Amino acid sequence: MAAKAKVYLGLDFIVSLILAIIPFTNVVLGIVTRIQRGNILGAVLNFFLSPLFYIVDLITFILHKDLIFLA
Repeated sequence: MAAKAKVYLGLDFIVSLILAIIPFTNVVLGIVTRIQRGNILGAVLNFFLSPLFYIVDLITFILHKDLIFLA
């Protein structure tokens, strides 16, 4: 049995997907996730380049069920 993907704060995939679609929560939770994983540079870049990170995070989240770009 495959493990369930849990990205944002350990939430299930469907709940994380709904939160990823909303731009404000995507940016905030993307910063929180990057800080939890120890990637401070990714969190700072996510803050300043939020429109770009919103699109990239949404695409990688749907395709890979995880944040993989600078995370």
